[in-house]
Amino acid sequence: MPLALAVLFAFLLTPLVIRLERLKLGRIPSVMLVLVVSLSLFAGVGWIVANQLIEIINQLPSYTSNIREKMESLHGPLGGSLAKATDSVQKLTKELSTSAPNQPPPPAAMRPVKTKTRKSAAALPADERPLQVEVVEPQPGALQALRKVLGPLLAPLSTAGVVVVFSIVMLIGREDLRNRLLRLLGQRQLNLATQAFDDATQRVSRYLRMQFVVNATYGSLVTIGLYFIGIPTALLWGVLAGVLRFVPYVGPIVGGGLPLIMALAAFKSWLPPILCLGLFLVIELPVAYIVEPWLYGAHTGISSLAILVAAAFWTVLWGPVGLVLSTPLTVCLVVIGRYVPQFEFLYVILGDEPVFSPDVQLYQRLLAMDQREAHTVIELFLKDRSLVELYDAVIIPALSMAEEERHRGALDEARENFFIQSINEVIAELADHDTQKSAPGDQNGDGVLIESRNPAASPEIRVVCIPASDRADETTAGMLAQLLELAGYATVSFPVMTSPTDVLEDLTIQESDIVCISALPPFALMNARSLSKRLRATFPKLRIVVGLWNFSGGGVKADQRLEAAFAVEVVTTLAQAVERVRAPVESMSLPGIST
Repeated sequence: MPLALAVLFAFLLTPLVIRLERLKLGRIPSVMLVLVVSLSLFAGVGWIVANQLIEIINQLPSYTSNIREKMESLHGPLGGSLAKATDSVQKLTKELSTSAPNQPPPPAAMRPVKTKTRKSAAALPADERPLQVEVVEPQPGALQALRKVLGPLLAPLSTAGVVVVFSIVMLIGREDLRNRLLRLLGQRQLNLATQAFDDATQRVSRYLRMQFVVNATYGSLVTIGLYFIGIPTALLWGVLAGVLRFVPYVGPIVGGGLPLIMALAAFKSWLPPILCLGLFLVIELPVAYIVEPWLYGAHTGISSLAILVAAAFWTVLWGPVGLVLSTPLTVCLVVIGRYVPQFEFLYVILGDEPVFSPDVQLYQRLLAMDQREAHTVIELFLKDRSLVELYDAVIIPALSMAEEERHRGALDEARENFFIQSINEVIAELADHDTQKSAPGDQNGDGVLIESRNPAASPEIRVVCIPASDRADETTAGMLAQLLELAGYATVSFPVMTSPTDVLEDLTIQESDIVCISALPPFALMNARSLSKRLRATFPKLRIVVGLWNFSGGGVKADQRLEAAFAVEVVTTLAQAVERVRAPVESMSLPGIST
């Protein structure tokens, strides 16, 4: 525990030492000056608080009448409901504490039995009784009295001395300690270890500095408010409130309760206690729910549940000091889990960042057949994103995961049908989505696609969307058709056919039409290639756009080979597909297309 406290103080005081070193003061003088000033401030505040505490203790007898009057007023009028309830509870407690009347008497003492080997003792006279023995301790000497007075103070003073010594050593040799820690982590992982060490140092240092500033400001506001209310020794309660706020959860309650009790004892009226309670609510609620989450959230990276669990764990281990150290220690554990693969579970359990991306969340919720939470994921994504971004970043990756699971045989037919049906329902519901954010077009300053209907879009130009293979391709074709309709194009989306020949037989193509083949790689890639080949052979001048959604490729990419073989335009996102359709034909120079 002293070592952990010393590390905490080293993180807090290191920036001050560094600033003094920049003034050419030297390492050891800088450390000693910072420690002397810090300990002097601590001792001065402690001296003021101790004097005011002694003053309160001396004034306690004068507050007896006020306390008695408030207790009587809380009991209510004589014969009232509260008084009757109190009397009933007291009577019941008295009856339960007495022994039962029907309890049998204890058995009589057994008489001693005379034996041949034992002689009975002579009976004592009736007037003689056993003498009462009393142990009297001798009067303590001066040394024993001094030990009794200083004994309770020796443990905290010795701990404080050890903490000061550890802090001095850490502040003076901080570079050496840092290098030794990096050496323990290994020179081969020096880059990773450096990032982890710097991240932990910055997070903990910023957290401690901001916590110190917030609590000092909090204590100052409490002191000023209590002074104007008229609470005796307002500085004492303000200092205690600021110091106790370093203890999570319990500290603010105790810090607000102490001056409230003082107000109840010092004043006959109920107005000062009510004002005192209102003061703490006005200051505590904004600090706890607005200021602290805003300042601490980006620098700690710990979830709310992890803070609670860590506070309970370190409190059981080290008591109140563990409660103070719980957040900084948990920050270090989160950083270790973030950078060390073997401890990644700590980052997953304790961190506040989402462990699943939106596409994984959507897929997992639909696998669980939880349509309500799946819609929640989509609604949260659409708050600040466009419809085309939703399709490209969430729904199409979720469809890809479902296709991989289906081809491996890990997705049963019931869940597959529910998944596809739910996605189709979402697409149908989003047809009426706000077009100011949904339809693809130009980009604003934030890079979010917004509505801009193409003035060149003509009803004479049709866009035919054809799925390459299965129902997933049909779903993506429906998404593309919806986006193109929002952009102002006449769009026809075909369902899944048994074979590509069936599509060609039902297809009536004009020279101005554009055919978009929708394929979800890698399993629909061959079907997209076959369909492109048939369409190019049947319609040599047709403009064909092949969508290989969410396709990454590798080496000599399949999309480049497909473009070169059949004179098609290959895109990998719906946003690219819409932009490619919007582009005028004159700008295209693909072989095999005459304009």
